[in-house]
Amino acid sequence: MEPCKNLAAILEELTFDAGLVSQEEVERVEGLILEARRVFVAGAGRSGFVARAFSNRLMHLGLDVHFVGDPTTPSIREGDLLIVGSGSGTTKGMVNDVKIAKREGAKIATVTISPEATIGSMADAHITIPGSSSRSGKRTVEKAPSIQPNGSSFEQLTWLVYDAMVVDLKRALDQSQDQMDYRHANME
Repeated sequence: MEPCKNLAAILEELTFDAGLVSQEEVERVEGLILEARRVFVAGAGRSGFVARAFSNRLMHLGLDVHFVGDPTTPSIREGDLLIVGSGSGTTKGMVNDVKIAKREGAKIATVTISPEATIGSMADAHITIPGSSSRSGKRTVEKAPSIQPNGSSFEQLTWLVYDAMVVDLKRALDQSQDQMDYRHANME
């Protein structure tokens, strides 16, 4: 069997880029999650798919979590946290959500390529992901070369960062796998 060359190249890229993600930034966002009364998660497009999966895992951990845009999502208030995944940090709908959350007194965290962009400048904490975004035109200088379309490595590494956070949060919340499994969907 010949290994898939593209898969190996993508994994090599993600391994390099993972070494550029700050543990301190990750821990700051985890701290905000643990302090929040409720957690709201937002993202658009492919970043939204990744954010939705993260909100699902937070629910498995027993947190009161809502994905922005779902019809059952309540209004955000003081004591809540909004986590926004946006590579460019300028996605109009996400910028609007951040403004509303700030006005209501909620904390903001973002996972982004561009922490200096609009969303990052309003955030209480951020996690910088090496990458490039078609929307912003920005490319992280240290980022590994990519064979993928713009944005793909951002979304992939964001998924992995979210999963790494779940590992820490599981420990911090003293959640067993049985407890998480109990909260897993039983109507699909």
